[in-house]
Formats: sequence, C-alpha cells, structure tokens
Amino acid sequence: MSMGSKPWKQLSKVSRSTHLAIRDIFMGQAEACDSLGSPFTAALCRTLGAHLDETSEVGALCLNWPGKADASGDNLPLRLCGGLQALVLTRADDEFAAAYDPKSGEAPAWKHIADALEINAQFLLEWMKSPPQTNEVQRSSVLMPALMRLANQYELPFRLLEIGASAGLNLQLDRFRYTLGKTSAGDLRSALHLRPDWSGPSPALADIHIASRAGCDINPLDVTKDGELLRLRSYLWPDQSERIARFDAAVMLARANPAQLDIADAVTWLDQNLNSNTPGQCTLVYSTIAWQYLADEDKARGEELICAAGAQATHQAPLVWLQFEADGQSPGAGIKMKQWPGAIETALGRADYHGRWVNWLG
Repeated sequence: MSMGSKPWKQLSKVSRSTHLAIRDIFMGQAEACDSLGSPFTAALCRTLGAHLDETSEVGALCLNWPGKADASGDNLPLRLCGGLQALVLTRADDEFAAAYDPKSGEAPAWKHIADALEINAQFLLEWMKSPPQTNEVQRSSVLMPALMRLANQYELPFRLLEIGASAGLNLQLDRFRYTLGKTSAGDLRSALHLRPDWSGPSPALADIHIASRAGCDINPLDVTKDGELLRLRSYLWPDQSERIARFDAAVMLARANPAQLDIADAVTWLDQNLNSNTPGQCTLVYSTIAWQYLADEDKARGEELICAAGAQATHQAPLVWLQFEADGQSPGAGIKMKQWPGAIETALGRADYHGRWVNWLG
C-alpha cells in the first residue's frame, strides 16, 4: 500500500509538533550515517523521516514513540532500519528485497517501503521492542593501545570486565591483528585485521595476557543462536562490506572461544564483580559507546562503585577504568582512563564512533 498523502498536516498542534520532532530525529540519524560512511542507510532514514504516517501501525508507533527516540535513547531510526534489513536477510519479503539495493546508495521507493511496513507489521512491531546492538569490533582499535600501555606499566595479566558487552565480540580483542600507526600488534595470524586511520604517536608494543574475561548486558546476544546472530547482522549497515567482513571474522573467534556474558544491568554487575581485589592481576573495567546510555542515577552509582573498588587497589592488584564514550565534543568520542592506586586520570585521545580513525595522544 503506497501512502502518498500527508495526514499528519491535519493533526493537532501538539501531535504535529511531536511528529515533526520524530521526523527530525530520522533526519539527524541520516546525517550521522552519512558522516560514518553509509549513504544507503542515510537515504533510508531520510525517506522514512519524510514519509512515515499513521496509516500504518509501524508508522503510528514511530510517530508516537513512547520513549526517547533519538540516538542517546532508544534510537528509533536504527531500530526500524534494522527491522527492514532483517526482512531482507531472512528473505521474508521477496518484493521488498528486490527493491533493496545497498550498493546503489539510494533507498527503495517509498511504495516498496510502505508495502513492507504494511505486510510485515507484526514482525516489525515485535522487532522494534529491542534496542539496536551492533558490537562494533573495530572499537578494539581503541582498546588495544590502552591495554599495551597498561601492560608495559604493570607487567600483569588482565582481568577484563566489559559493561554493555552485547555479544562479547570485543572481549576477544587480544585475538585480533592490529596495525596501529607503525605498530603491528595482537595475533599476527588472525583472520581479523584492524587498521584504523591512525594519527599521533604509535603505541609501544607489549604482550597482552588475559587471565579472565567477562561482560554484562541487559540483553546479551549469543552468536551461536541464529535468531540472535540475525539481530546483530541486521544492525550492520548493508553498504559497509568491510565492516560486515570484520563482524563475520569476530563471530568465528567468539564461537571458538566463548566468553562469560551475564544478563545484568551495569550497577548490579559492578557491585557483584568489584567486591574484591585479584592479586597479581590488573582489573580493567571498560565500555565502548555504552556508558552514555545509562540513566544518570546509574552512572553516578556505577562511578561510586568503581571508585570505591579503586580505593582498595594496590600496586599488585591495580584497577583501571577505561572509557570510549561520547563526551559532547567532536569529532568522534573521547578516550580516557582512570587508574588506581592514585586515582590518576589520563586523556588518551579521540576516535570515530565505529573505530575507523584514531587520534592517539599517547
């Protein structure tokens, strides 16, 4: 069913204002997709933002979204784009799949999208109940140089604790190969080679030893299960073939080397896992574009728990809090860490949200 009219123009002033705000969120996500190298997803967001209306159940849900719809909240545009991508990956709608051509850089015609929203309404409404999860493995290009710096400093094995770990792909970071400026690091035989555009001093090489690795997420995904793997694949922007190849290689490593993933919120999990020192190990608490999604009170309580654990740290059992998170500055996101004993804070640089480039301060 093609929706050519604009019934939202006749809505009440309050409703129309809400709908316009949602449309602006779709347009803002389109700009972000353009800046992150996905013209196809950008075009899809613009088309959805321009044409969605309440004549379909999916359109009505979007335009009256009950939560915070932007990228700092529920990220409504990527929820819907992911659902549409899932239709293509599962071949659930052959007509829509035939019109869906990521290589073109152009979105399907609105008629095809509108028909897909109507025909697959129940699937999409159910899909959009869950937040986007991408588990960007190239973000390990930020983690690895930080780990090498710490390994050179402490000469201790690491106990990894990842907040918002999704499927735990970045818990495999020592099994990736890296080119970081002039430094080659990690497993040089690995099928997954991360080569971000690097500026700043090359990090000093160090051997990384992982004693244990664990992560938490309110909805951790198991890459050995087809349905959960589909959700991860669906949020990879389909015109980014190198990103998809990196993901596939990381999944193979995760399947061969499963890490501990706990269903838990960050505060509860930190409270359970930071209650004792681990002599002879460096405990590293880290997050990559995840901490920013916590509620303010959870951020405050989480920081309190980490700092309290840091106060008990020793030189034989140090604690480090590493964050790669949006900080209100640009470009990209900030990289910083805090180390105990001493509560020493260090700004390490900035990086692209997907890890495509790293500006390392060293």
